[in-house]
Amino acid sequence: MTVYLDLVVLLNFLVDFLLLMGANRLTGHPAGWRRCALAGAVGGIYGGICMLPECRFLGNTLWRLFCLGAMAVIAYGRSWSALRRGTIFVLLSMALGGMAMGLGKGNFASLVLAAAGVVLLCAIGIRSPLGIDKYQPVELCWKGQKLKLTALVDTGNTLTDPITGASVLVVGMDIGCRLGISREMIHDPIGALAQGNIPGARLIPYRAVGRPGGMLLALRLEQVRLGGRTISPMVAFAPEEIGGQEGYQALAGGTV
Repeated sequence: MTVYLDLVVLLNFLVDFLLLMGANRLTGHPAGWRRCALAGAVGGIYGGICMLPECRFLGNTLWRLFCLGAMAVIAYGRSWSALRRGTIFVLLSMALGGMAMGLGKGNFASLVLAAAGVVLLCAIGIRSPLGIDKYQPVELCWKGQKLKLTALVDTGNTLTDPITGASVLVVGMDIGCRLGISREMIHDPIGALAQGNIPGARLIPYRAVGRPGGMLLALRLEQVRLGGRTISPMVAFAPEEIGGQEGYQALAGGTV
């Protein structure tokens, strides 16, 4: 049977690309197609190299797992959230390989058929993520700066602006510092407001489980976009980092 190297590279790229995006969305994350495309390209090149006679040893299980792990890091980064998505991607890839072997001993037609079945599962996840969490891209515009973040949409987050009633996006102190707001102001919002150092700032009352209620410093930014749509520009600053190693940097309410 004649095997065309360019077709092998292209097929592996397409399948890996779709599986990477599908794993992203199955866990409720944005598709992130740029990083997934880069990781898919690595997978396509690896598949092509494995077809070379002198490089057939790279097709064994250990090298395959190493390549899948490297692709997951490229596509998702390094965090607990990335580990969860990477694990799903590896399992989907292994399921695809098993289906292809079962359907037709790994020939081209069976691989395409198996890929179609796995991608269908991913397509279902793209429309309705299977994970409990839902993540959305966020863009903050303030004084010529544009910060691109990821927000966890939490239906239990009911923080609202007491004046307008609109939901308030919450970011951590690290994001506030990037916008030019000092740590001292975020830790002491009442004092910062009394000094009048931040025009347009206000206080947002909050309550959290296991913590006493208090006030958060909030600021009306020039524009806030969540998931591609413009939302209330009011952003509150928490006195600690949000998300940590979970892959998000902001909290959005479930009704924004």
